[in-house]
Amino acid sequence: MTADGAARLAGKLVLVGAGKMGGAMLEGWLGAGIDPAQVVVIDPAPPETSAALIAAHGVAHNPPLERLSDVEVVVIATKPQIMDEVLAEVGRLGAMHPLVLSIAAGKTIATFEAAFGEASAVIRSIPNTPAAIGRGITAMAANAHVTPAQADLARTLLEAIGEVVSVDEEGLIDAVTAVSGSGPAYVFYLTECLAKAGAAAGLPHELAMQLARATVSGAGELMHLSGVPAGTLRENVTSPKGTTWAALQVLMADDGLEALMARAVAAATKRSRELAG
Repeated sequence: MTADGAARLAGKLVLVGAGKMGGAMLEGWLGAGIDPAQVVVIDPAPPETSAALIAAHGVAHNPPLERLSDVEVVVIATKPQIMDEVLAEVGRLGAMHPLVLSIAAGKTIATFEAAFGEASAVIRSIPNTPAAIGRGITAMAANAHVTPAQADLARTLLEAIGEVVSVDEEGLIDAVTAVSGSGPAYVFYLTECLAKAGAAAGLPHELAMQLARATVSGAGELMHLSGVPAGTLRENVTSPKGTTWAALQVLMADDGLEALMARAVAAATKRSRELAG
């Protein structure tokens, strides 16, 4: 890393796909001080925000691939539905032996080894949607060809959108997907359910939703800023025989939230494996 926190690149960084996630990464990299002259974006139709960012910083956009040289990293941020078509083109960059860093869901390391070469250094990662505001968490798994320096570079690039953790086995990415990748949807649904329960208790619907949104986001921020374990925070707001205690008797019952969440995460993990297979 440089003194100002940007990744230290020896060659070019090619970003394939500048949608919400790719655009958020690009914004983070440029904001951290990466030289725009070292960045290339491949995306035939980026959203307006990404297009404006590309233009404002003079980032190379859709140059002919055969004209690229000294490519150090290729970041794959395209949708899985068009991945085969994209890899048929950008796989040609494998001749330069770049680090391949994927943030695409459901595509295994083997997919990218097939496109860029069996000896390619590949890191598969799974960020989540809060990454769009720099508050995500991303897990990454590397193949045997990734060097420690390349792993450090990948971590620095991913830190542009939030926290980064590593897993030793690629198979664990499916469980990560079920917990943090899909997890924001669980929280959003919790918010919906809390608002509906408030309305059922007599609150106006809009007020119930306002209370639920502020409660969930505020509790999350408290966990984030305090660093206190979730269980301790729960205990801190639970008075003996009080209102919170009464509600938790329902949520913490044998057939309560823990059992329900375990089934949900298991279902998501199973589906992730099916999609990757």
